[in-house]
Amino acid sequence: MSDLAPLKIELCAPRGFCAGVDRAIQIVELALERFGPPVYVRHEIVHNKFVVDSLRAKGAVFVEELSEVPDTDAPVVFSAHGVAKAVPAEAASRNMFYLDATCPLVSKVHKEAQLHFKRGREVILIGHAGHPEVVGTMGQLPEGAITLVETVEDVANLKPENPDNLAWVSQTTLSVDDTRAIVAALSDRFPAIASPHKDDICYATTNRQEAVKAVAPNVDAMIVVGAPNSSNSQRLREVAERAGCPRAVLLQRAGEIDWSAFEGIRSLGITAGASAPETLVEEIIAAFAEHYEVTVETVRTADETIAFNLPRELRTAAAE
Repeated sequence: MSDLAPLKIELCAPRGFCAGVDRAIQIVELALERFGPPVYVRHEIVHNKFVVDSLRAKGAVFVEELSEVPDTDAPVVFSAHGVAKAVPAEAASRNMFYLDATCPLVSKVHKEAQLHFKRGREVILIGHAGHPEVVGTMGQLPEGAITLVETVEDVANLKPENPDNLAWVSQTTLSVDDTRAIVAALSDRFPAIASPHKDDICYATTNRQEAVKAVAPNVDAMIVVGAPNSSNSQRLREVAERAGCPRAVLLQRAGEIDWSAFEGIRSLGITAGASAPETLVEEIIAAFAEHYEVTVETVRTADETIAFNLPRELRTAAAE
């Protein structure tokens, strides 16, 4: 008979890697296999230190700007978050061999923004200032062609040149509920505003938030495994709090657990952001199993079967 207190862990599903993250990591790994190190990666390939460190150990070299890459035949990979048009243009001007790991769902938003611009519309982007995805999307069009809104208050302060000729797009990793409120404010103020044919918030972000909503009201605490600079992970923590979980924390690894914060809990929800590998979830469950008599139950709210094609240059390497 164990002396440890019982703890029921409810594992959110889906959680962790999405198809876009999976594809981006594969692109770096296959480039290393096929061309050998170094493989240069502009910006963190995905927002997760464990993933970045493991790729670095295999020979990936992470840089923030192409100016940090020497003149080389080595591949240069653009991160899953997408890049401004100026980045591939600079790579081409230096005859770089580059591989674009932009998530196809982010590329979809880029194409939507370009199409609205071609049709003469002012484009409103819902997103977080400074996030790499937002920087990349705004960089698809000439400066000033996209206006960023982060809150409902921002919508009230908009001063478009032609209120009847607007369109909105959004960052893919936002809170579904927050975005809905901003879209409602845009539609109220500008009834003629054009919307995406299909939601810009990606299926994985939506699914992970729905799973958290199903678990959060039933547990004493929730752990979101993810990085502080990961937008989708931060949104999961906020969703858990709003759904009624009394204590929701974002952790990168088991070593960050503050055990005093979990004293007396009888139930714990665990999820992981879209760039967090499952091994980190297992590490946290194992840590709790040393302190509690753990039982684990999976709460599944959706099945995910989506996979994205690799760049043409790497497809033969994947098939070998």
